[in-house]
Amino acid sequence: MTPLPIVAVVGRPNVGKSTLFNRIVGHRAAIVEDRARTTRDRIYGEAEWNGRRFIAVDTGGLEIKPGDPIEEKVQEQARIAIAEADAIVLVVDSISGLTPADIEAADLLRTAKAPVLVAANKADNDRRELEAAEFYSLGWEETHPISAAHGRGVADLLDAIVWALPPESPEEIERKRREAEADDWAREMAEGRLARVRDGDAEAIEIDGDQAGEDGQPSFGDEDAKVSIALVGRPNVGKSSLFNALLGEDRAIVSDIPGTTRDAIDTHLQWGRSDIVLIDTAGMRRHGKVASGPDAERYSTLRAIKAVDRADVAILIIDAFQGLTAQDAHVAGFVVEDGRGLVLALNKWDLLAEKTDRSFDEFATALRAEVPFLDFAPIVSISAKTGQRVGKVLELALDVWGERRKRVSTPELNRVLRAASLRQAPPAGKLGPPKIFYATQVAVAPPTFVFFARHADQVHFSYKRFLENQLRAEFGFDGTPIRLIFRERASDRAGRERGAERGRRVVGPRTGRPPSGTRSVSSAKPGHGVTGSVRRSPGQRGRLG
Repeated sequence: MTPLPIVAVVGRPNVGKSTLFNRIVGHRAAIVEDRARTTRDRIYGEAEWNGRRFIAVDTGGLEIKPGDPIEEKVQEQARIAIAEADAIVLVVDSISGLTPADIEAADLLRTAKAPVLVAANKADNDRRELEAAEFYSLGWEETHPISAAHGRGVADLLDAIVWALPPESPEEIERKRREAEADDWAREMAEGRLARVRDGDAEAIEIDGDQAGEDGQPSFGDEDAKVSIALVGRPNVGKSSLFNALLGEDRAIVSDIPGTTRDAIDTHLQWGRSDIVLIDTAGMRRHGKVASGPDAERYSTLRAIKAVDRADVAILIIDAFQGLTAQDAHVAGFVVEDGRGLVLALNKWDLLAEKTDRSFDEFATALRAEVPFLDFAPIVSISAKTGQRVGKVLELALDVWGERRKRVSTPELNRVLRAASLRQAPPAGKLGPPKIFYATQVAVAPPTFVFFARHADQVHFSYKRFLENQLRAEFGFDGTPIRLIFRERASDRAGRERGAERGRRVVGPRTGRPPSGTRSVSSAKPGHGVTGSVRRSPGQRGRLG
């Protein structure tokens, strides 16, 4: 990845660091609550100002003696952010004025190598801007009164931050050059200066041998795309421990106290040839506990749900010592319903006593019997604390990512469909037995198949499950849910619509009696061979024709 300068946002608790961080990155990346010690882990976000990109880091409040085991780890996270920063923003509260805690935080920053800028937050009016002048006594010339909530003065602060950053690296300069070339090309295309390349123009398109597919056309796959993997589960099952084990550093705070993690933490990880975005999430509690709990817990659960929405694969962490719980099944059901890939990781496997060679197989068999809707998800036993098989989890997640993007050709798909129909025909519904004519794959991630049939709405869910099992047995799709859509064939649907239209013309829209000018079978004269209703004009009344 291209290295970008880092700007750390620090200060004592409850001065508005997360609000300023969200303002800088342009979206609500950190949880904001009117309560001290809400932020715990380091939260990174990419920002850009005046053409200069940088990484902003939100931290917990700086304190000398927090007197709490979790807060002591928060201080370690903040000091790491200060050590790696290229510029530091010290946030203070202009309403409270200069406090001893501000002086202690400033003393910690005097030994920092990076330049320090002071942001006097909550200066919402001219009077508070004047009162913020007392923070010049901390000794830094770059002191800016701002209002992070309303954006007042933040632009001037960002100008000063960009000015304080080190010169651009060669990689950053090259990135800007490529972006400028792309912008010029797009502008010329919009102005009509460049001719568009037509499909099939052999002289304009040269297919490289390594990029060509089986049919000789270029393959525009997303093999080089970033893989987003979210670690999910209920509280205190070891998500942050696995997160740190995969990264090889104490990136997230780990504690035996449930609910330690609050924000969803995104971190880039290079694993072999894959560029991975690893997301550590807060524990998903039961709805009743979340609704009656503090605001921070509700926000944490929402961030965890959003992390699943933007992930490709979710790794569900299960406490092997406690076994599968109802909340574990609920979280797994949410992942499957959202169409994400799923890997089941049995953590704390080292705590199980009297294990044998068959313990894992017995555990996996019992788990699949308890939640049969997860029988497609791979299972692995790990120990995040000792590092046992933690790499296997990531390998399985990458395999599932590939399975989600698997495509099946239409001839192969219909070959399996014909064999499945011969093996077991669809059960009859109210309108008779459905008949499936053909199928095709219409999407990936998750794999989605459309089946065209007669009486498509009468296909029983058990037969849908049978077809899904046949597809998995033939093509795999390990770890990913697949979606089956049944639609009426166009010709059958048009025929029924024509029949319904004829019925409306003959019977009439409301009364069910023949419209005026028609005669039914019972009113026809004998011997004329009338087999249905006959519409007659007024001039033809009295004779049948």
